[in-house]
Amino acid sequence: MKRVLFVCSQNKLRSPTAEQVFAAWEGIEVSSAGLNNDAVEPLTAEMVAESDIIFVMEKVHRTKLARRFRAQLKRARVVCLDIPDDYEFMDPVLIRLLEARVPRFLP
Repeated sequence: MKRVLFVCSQNKLRSPTAEQVFAAWEGIEVSSAGLNNDAVEPLTAEMVAESDIIFVMEKVHRTKLARRFRAQLKRARVVCLDIPDDYEFMDPVLIRLLEARVPRFLP
């Protein structure tokens, strides 16, 4: 079972949408978190260390992730989806983007 983590800034819109969309995907365990300190679910070192694949929504997230959690990023593959903060939770356009960009990286 692969552990997949979706990361955005606040964990309010993009990453929770991704978590919902891929929650029933076979062979993976999905969670989401935010990089900001005031995120709904703040990203922790333990979450990073336990992940096999980490999807970030923007390049700035990859940079922050690498800076703050360098020691825990030994095994996880980090993939930037290039999805800007322009969508609401479960926005159909956001869901289509996720469905187009994520599956090729999943088992």
